[in-house]
Amino acid sequence: MSSNWTNLAYLLSAILFIFGLKGLTHPRTAVRGNLLGACGMLLAIIVTLSAHDIISPWLIGFGLVVGAIVGAGLAVKIEMTAMPQLVALFNGLGGIASVLVAGAWLTEQTLAQTDGTVAASASGLIGSVTFLGSLVAFAKLQGLKWFPDGNVIPAQKFVNLLLTVAAILFSIFLIKDPSADYYYWLIVIVAAGLGVLLVTPIGGADMPVVIALLNSYSGLAASATGFVIGNNVLIIAGALVGASGLILTSIMCKAMNRSLLNVVFGTLAPSEDGPSADEVYAGKIKSTSADEVAMLLETARKVVIVPGYGMAVSQAQHAVRDLANLLESKNGTTVDFAIHPVAGRMPGHMNVLLAEANIPYDKLREMDDINPEMEQVDMSIVIGANDVVNPVARTDPKSPIAGMPIIDVDKSRTVVVIKRSLSPGYAGIPNPLFASDNALMFFADGKKAFQELVEAVKET
Repeated sequence: MSSNWTNLAYLLSAILFIFGLKGLTHPRTAVRGNLLGACGMLLAIIVTLSAHDIISPWLIGFGLVVGAIVGAGLAVKIEMTAMPQLVALFNGLGGIASVLVAGAWLTEQTLAQTDGTVAASASGLIGSVTFLGSLVAFAKLQGLKWFPDGNVIPAQKFVNLLLTVAAILFSIFLIKDPSADYYYWLIVIVAAGLGVLLVTPIGGADMPVVIALLNSYSGLAASATGFVIGNNVLIIAGALVGASGLILTSIMCKAMNRSLLNVVFGTLAPSEDGPSADEVYAGKIKSTSADEVAMLLETARKVVIVPGYGMAVSQAQHAVRDLANLLESKNGTTVDFAIHPVAGRMPGHMNVLLAEANIPYDKLREMDDINPEMEQVDMSIVIGANDVVNPVARTDPKSPIAGMPIIDVDKSRTVVVIKRSLSPGYAGIPNPLFASDNALMFFADGKKAFQELVEAVKET
């Protein structure tokens, strides 16, 4: 294939990537956008491999078939609750691919090429951080106990600084002597340690930000690798992923009212002088049952359901849909879903779960859109959310979540909170919402609670 046709195909791939990203900005066009992006990547892969005569068309076809089988298998087997872990693995695979491609390029070089060596150093550094950091993120999301939150070694921040300086020094040595490719692998090793130590202290509450940031890293590593091997479509695709990941990271940080540096180098921990759970809850908790909630729902004209990670864990999205449909058909109740930007373990986690249950897209309301209406809501039903509905964010400037935008469920007439217990969220602080005058606690598994509510509403 001539270079002109190759570049034309790359241009078409880049256009498909751009329109694919545009489609992903809205749920109604997300499936089409995903398909456009996949077609663009398929075209880029085929053209790139076909440009080298040493690769047989049969081998290309074999690789595509194997990849399609693996991808289809993952799509069918992976539960929606495990989607954050899968995304973390995808980020990690993108990072290690960049590391290996840049390393192979350096090994094959016979002449010193400073420009390519600079890009290779960046690819090795960012790609290795992404790979090991993503594996740690996967382990933490999976609940593996050997990756707890918090620093794992004394003076960890100082060690991180030393590793960063070492990686930069090895990069300088490699640029000065491109033939000494062992410096590249030293960069990779040091960056691997940095990736582990950067992600290990980060708590579960910050995982949406970490996932978005690692996604950006994988794109930057791919773009750097594109400069290494002189592949235009890889440069473009990596830049798009890197930029979109940074934008999403910024959105997540804004939703938590925290800076990126505070997320990466800080920890979300309760203040020592904050009130204890006993002080907040003692004698004030009012438990409820499915029958009591069903009677209240009988007269409710407007209901808002606020999902959190507890809905994902209990896989309650289908039961939630059944209750919403029943309320609308039987009582004529208006039911909306309030989505906090960082609810769950990854950006858009709740949206994906609710879409899986075929809940109409126009029922999913963003936090800034639904909050002005909360005073007119007859009942808010919170399932598995905690910190994102904690009014302490508005009232206590010393709280670790102070200033974080929340969904104002406490302003609705009645709040029903479905939880297994009074355990705190990732911020580790009690939630005075649970003890407020208009709040009722429904202690149960999320899925079981909504199934009981469906039966109780039918009998009311």
